[in-house]
Amino acid sequence: MAKTKEVDIRHYDVILSPHITEKSTLVSENNAVVFKVADTATKPEIKAAVEALFDRKVKSVNTLVTKGKTKRWRGKAYRRSDVKKAIVTLAEGEQPIDITEGVQG
Repeated sequence: MAKTKEVDIRHYDVILSPHITEKSTLVSENNAVVFKVADTATKPEIKAAVEALFDRKVKSVNTLVTKGKTKRWRGKAYRRSDVKKAIVTLAEGEQPIDITEGVQG
């Protein structure tokens, strides 16, 4: 039993939050969901986390890293953090994930 609890805790470390934008809403029409994920997360880890947390079968995972912008504040330059996103496509016939309802578990 202790092993499954460790895996569940690690799943929460992989998926940080849903990424809600106009583009991610358009992608959801094609049975896909966009999440912000940990920088070190791999595609198999993301797939396992989504399947465990949301109880859905995942067809594929595509990842991308959005580089942080360079900004200025009070004359001093700083850089925003990089963000890794995962576009998770669900298998045919699966119920869509309602990201507004929260995580089961």
